[in-house]
Amino acid sequence: MLILRRKEGESLVIGDHIELTVLSVDSGGVVSLGINAPRDVLILRSELQEAVSANQASVTPDSAGFLEGLEQVLSQINPN
Repeated sequence: MLILRRKEGESLVIGDHIELTVLSVDSGGVVSLGINAPRDVLILRSELQEAVSANQASVTPDSAGFLEGLEQVLSQINPN
């Protein structure tokens, strides 16, 4: 794991096309991040990704279409 310190307004770049910017850090330590990435990059909170992964382990042929639809909806909601 790479650990970096960034101040409000500072950024870091992942690969050629993804930039993370620290927008703010409140007094409780909550960080607001801005993410600039191509529209085809799916960005999920880790807890949502873990839930999707856990559900994929129990996929049946009947539910496979539902999960594909869910991924499409999520990618439209979170285009960046």
